[in-house]
Amino acid sequence: MRKFFSKRLSFVLPAIGIVLATSGNVQAGAEDDPLLTKFMFDQLEIRDADQDNPYVLSGQFWAGYDLEKLWMKTEFESVNGETEEAELQALYSKAVAPYWDFQAGLRRDFSVDSLPGRNWAVIGFLGLAPYYFEVDTALFVGESGDTAFRFEAEYELLLTQQLILTPEIEVNLYGQDDPIIRTGSGLSDVELGLRLRYEFRREIAPYIGFNWSKKFGNSADFARQDNMDVSESQFVIGVRAWF
Repeated sequence: MRKFFSKRLSFVLPAIGIVLATSGNVQAGAEDDPLLTKFMFDQLEIRDADQDNPYVLSGQFWAGYDLEKLWMKTEFESVNGETEEAELQALYSKAVAPYWDFQAGLRRDFSVDSLPGRNWAVIGFLGLAPYYFEVDTALFVGESGDTAFRFEAEYELLLTQQLILTPEIEVNLYGQDDPIIRTGSGLSDVELGLRLRYEFRREIAPYIGFNWSKKFGNSADFARQDNMDVSESQFVIGVRAWF
């Protein structure tokens, strides 16, 4: 088992320093810039796969002021009671342009099954692109110099005031082959989703949808070696909620 403790500190201490340095620029409790919080489940769903029915959770939490926030993101997937994926990001978020935030911090991939846990430094941008596409991009740098890049985008199409159709895309790229986590260099995988939700209230909305994913390049070769599907189509049912 690799020893992460000392390396974690090398990532954590600079991030803490950034937060402390910037906190002095914010007038906590000021009436014109109150402290706000938001907790949101983007996806809390079960997927209908060929053999297993995975449970998926994707959520985020932020707390802060107009221009500066502490932002946390998490992704979790469980199959047959066993965790297949568990990720947590802790980020400092700073508004740098109308509708755009620069984010920097840490990502932790937790140990699951036979895969070791990993730490990554994170820098990225989150915001609203032209034509109201919500975009989330991030560059990850691992402790041993490994690199990865993730691009996510979604668009909300209002069919009625309560019925909303949301197409989504996620693309992952890696800078190197990694046989341990079975990812290949270059374009690793693409995931497309289409979800139709009904907002009984803005804070809670059940949905149904369809999810398609495909591995590419050496990531696809690793999947074939493990007798796993290179592409997969799934129907999903779940709920989106925030408070």
